[in-house]
Amino acid sequence: MDALQEISGLIKGWLNIPLFEIGAAPVTLWTIVSLVVLFVLLLWLTKKIKDWIVLKLLANSRIDIGVRQATGSIVRYVIIAIGFIVILQTVGIDLSAVTVLAGALGIGVGFGLQSITNNLVSGLILLFERPIKIGDRIEVGQVTGDVVDISVRTTTVITNDNIAIIIPNSEFIGSKVTNWSYTTRDVRFNFPVRVAYREDPEAVRKLLLEVAESHPGVLKERKSDVLFQEFGESSLQLILRVWTRDYTDRPGVLRSELNYAISRKFREHGIEIPYPQRDIHIKDGSLTVVASAPSTAP
Repeated sequence: MDALQEISGLIKGWLNIPLFEIGAAPVTLWTIVSLVVLFVLLLWLTKKIKDWIVLKLLANSRIDIGVRQATGSIVRYVIIAIGFIVILQTVGIDLSAVTVLAGALGIGVGFGLQSITNNLVSGLILLFERPIKIGDRIEVGQVTGDVVDISVRTTTVITNDNIAIIIPNSEFIGSKVTNWSYTTRDVRFNFPVRVAYREDPEAVRKLLLEVAESHPGVLKERKSDVLFQEFGESSLQLILRVWTRDYTDRPGVLRSELNYAISRKFREHGIEIPYPQRDIHIKDGSLTVVASAPSTAP
């Protein structure tokens, strides 16, 4: 028993050895251990509080999940800031000296944290103004994909190749963003089609509408239509316009499937698709290229 008390006394003596001073208060090894343990407990507790706010308190509300997460994050950061001050006071650290040190460091660190601060503020704007939300199909810069997560600092976008791209929130505030599903996922796509001058545009229009109506991904409640765009250099140029909901995130797939169907339909009805043709004439040693009448694909 005496041995245990002696060992305990030695450990307490080592832990209470002053390492350095902050202001008038000495900092011991026990102070550092207490500070680390209490701060870890603070982080764990605030994480539980955030989860409770997001998953319990606001779960049955009409608030969007992104806003709920932002609210939980803000509450957590506020509690961490207040709790850290309380912890410093609890372990006996002089706050006046810490304030002076923080002010001196803040000037230098502030310049390095400008980008992070910009992203944090931009994240709050995104979460509360909601120009984009989770599930939206967006295009920003060279990135196109579905929004799967919006945090305070970054937004995660999944592309069609299942690649996750982490985008700083400031990109959404400082640049142009195309939101394909801001109000609804119904989107209209335009597909140009060219036919030979000998073809009847009314008959071609009917065939194109048949192709659109037979495709399962084209909305039936929103009628497709065909625009006669212009008399081109070597063809009649039309535009097939279709509405889709299922292919909002896969416009290339819809284009390919419609093109296959249009090609089959045109072959079945003998509709010719033209291509430019040039005649080359060599006369007196000079080369002359003359555009001839448009030819048609076999």
